[in-house]
Amino acid sequence: MADTRDFLLEIGCEEMPSAPLMKAQEQLGKLVEKGLDASGLTHGAVRTLSTPRRLAVIVEGCATATDEIHEVLRGPKAQIAFDADGNPTRAAEGFARKNGITAAELVRRVEPDGNEYVFAERSVASVSALTLLSTLCEQTIASIQWPNYRSQRWGSEHQTFVRPIRWICALLGDEVIPVSYADVTSSNVTRGHRVLAPGDHVVSEPASYESVLEDAFVLGEVRRAEVIRTAIAQLEQERGGAHVDTPKGVFDEVVNLCEWPTVVVGTFDEEFLAVPHEIIVEAMLKHQRYFPIYAADGSLTREFVIVSNANPAVNDTVRSGNERVVRPRLDDAKFFYDEDLKVGLDAFRERLSQVVFQKKLGTVLQKSERMEVLANKVALDATGDGSVAREAARAAHLAKADLVSQAVVEFTSQQGVMGGYYAAAQGESPLVATAIAQHYRPRFAGDVLPDTVVGKAVAIADKLDTICGMFAIDEPPTGSVDPFAVRRSAIGVIAMLRELPGVSLTPLIELALSSLADQGIEFDLAEVASKVSAFFAGRLVAIARDEGVAPDTIEAVSAVGVIDPVEFLSRAHALEDARDGAPELFDDLATAYARAAHLADASLGCEVDETLLGDAERSLLAACERGAQNVEKALTSGDYAGATAALADLREPIDRFFDDVLVMDEDTRVRENRLRLLNRFAAVFGGVADIGALSRKK
Repeated sequence: MADTRDFLLEIGCEEMPSAPLMKAQEQLGKLVEKGLDASGLTHGAVRTLSTPRRLAVIVEGCATATDEIHEVLRGPKAQIAFDADGNPTRAAEGFARKNGITAAELVRRVEPDGNEYVFAERSVASVSALTLLSTLCEQTIASIQWPNYRSQRWGSEHQTFVRPIRWICALLGDEVIPVSYADVTSSNVTRGHRVLAPGDHVVSEPASYESVLEDAFVLGEVRRAEVIRTAIAQLEQERGGAHVDTPKGVFDEVVNLCEWPTVVVGTFDEEFLAVPHEIIVEAMLKHQRYFPIYAADGSLTREFVIVSNANPAVNDTVRSGNERVVRPRLDDAKFFYDEDLKVGLDAFRERLSQVVFQKKLGTVLQKSERMEVLANKVALDATGDGSVAREAARAAHLAKADLVSQAVVEFTSQQGVMGGYYAAAQGESPLVATAIAQHYRPRFAGDVLPDTVVGKAVAIADKLDTICGMFAIDEPPTGSVDPFAVRRSAIGVIAMLRELPGVSLTPLIELALSSLADQGIEFDLAEVASKVSAFFAGRLVAIARDEGVAPDTIEAVSAVGVIDPVEFLSRAHALEDARDGAPELFDDLATAYARAAHLADASLGCEVDETLLGDAERSLLAACERGAQNVEKALTSGDYAGATAALADLREPIDRFFDDVLVMDEDTRVRENRLRLLNRFAAVFGGVADIGALSRKK
């Protein structure tokens, strides 16, 4: 077996953008590991490292050469491999071709069993790793993909990379691997921090690579993140429980903008604290990559965190420079806010007639008109209070107005939030202002819901209008296309309706579709309503599955056709809990129900002639009457566990019936009467679940 040495490939270049750098680092490790395996070079762990100016991969214990291979493989018997004249048959040629030799090279040998076989003998010489790694490195550099970023050429070269390559450090142990790419040749040197340790730094072997970098004031991405987080934690502690906002996307980008991070605290002018903190924060995060600092009470402070890549000795200069830079950004945010306050939401709303929501569904103004109708209905159903419904309609009336405000045009993620500020400023009620600010919630799975009934009503109206609109114009979401986030909207509607048990989804769907039809959009209302209901049913099935309900339980509940989230999920959990508590009982009941449903003839109805009944039949009829009453009473009160429990009382009578009674009696009157009794039995279950589904295999 060959000796092993560590292997290093470092690609050094001009500063790379953050997002593609992270994707390239993921590719690099996979490309190298795949290349090593394909080359036949054994190796240990493969890990990567990146900075804005370099991509590197370190492989532990890479073989210095491939293993020498000598194989002897037995093939078919000689009498099969060669004909009577000694010519190779198709069997011999196929065996030889499979093993990379010709039929003439096959060897004949008698084995201990007395039979003569043909053998393929193959020897593969060992190959030096330096030769293989040279090719692997060049192919790896060329194979890294840069989606959404245009690669560059430099000098007179035609090979490309996301930024011009300036050096390549490639080592196997202490030997330089010969690599050439775009007129750059490999060596055993890396380069340090541009300011703190410029120039070349010799890497004697891969094991010392990271220590050489650290001596040259360069840290890998993991260490840089640790340094920044540790410094931020210290700042928070020094400020008595303050909180530095570090969104993951911005934090990752900041990590990839430096090689030797230093955390510096800057301040902005107090006048900007009068501006809504959301746009101040977004201006700092989005435009400058500064992290805002919140006080322990949650209020925004004047301080912000800067991550510098400069010499720590010039931190004061860095601080003052960034403070000068941030002021015009915050001035812009303040200007937009002040100018918007002069206009007001009602004036903004009129401008929505010029903003297209969707070309077939009309303008955003038309959407807001439809939302008013829906929000009023949701709030009224939820509370029965007309004043709350009017608040919801008013909030829906103004909810989209801020889309044409200067602040939202500049800071698009603050739509709704800014509308809430403008509503409060023009004297709208706190309920209306809060509902406007929160009506885009939930934006994603697990996001918080609007705080109030009014907020939920507007949010449901917004999302349900979009869902019904896309189905009405026959553009529902497909497997890969969902530009209006219809699936996410449906999940949001379900989440909010689970907190509004008095609101039924089916009438809302019908109302939303009627509003679209009143606008002049042509579609088959009944057909589209059915499709939207089926779409929600599919979402409910997925949610129930995620909450641990068994597939056959879900199937049983789905058969009833319920799409109100509270009722569907309560039924599913109640049936699942009942099964868990008495599995044998429900298995037997499901089997009996399936048998009864199979025999029953719905055309005969459920009216039973009691004079034709025997004892077992009378017992079943009485149980069905009691069960129907108990089920109806439980369903009316929303007691789904009680409805499920009522079904369990039918098990003993139906078992006795099938044991004692021949359903398909020769007497037609008796037979049909017994089939009506089974119809009666099946009908008790109809409003609860298709219990027969529980008898099928999971």
